[in-house]
Amino acid sequence: MKRKRDITVRLTSRETEVIRLLAAGCSYSQIGERLGVSFHTVTGHIKNAYRKLGVHNAAGAVARAIQLHLLDPS
Repeated sequence: MKRKRDITVRLTSRETEVIRLLAAGCSYSQIGERLGVSFHTVTGHIKNAYRKLGVHNAAGAVARAIQLHLLDPS
């Protein structure tokens, strides 16, 4: 029987916050406004989070973050 490999994903606090705001339905521009950063900075955080989570879109990122218990239920 194969064991499921333990996967540790470490998002920065900013990457986690960006994913949390994506889950809340915010656009990249809205995320930038809320966090006080540029649109370009938001896209960088999202790119890094997607890579770490092994996904290619917002829905996948949110689902994976929930699966890995990276987002607090609220």
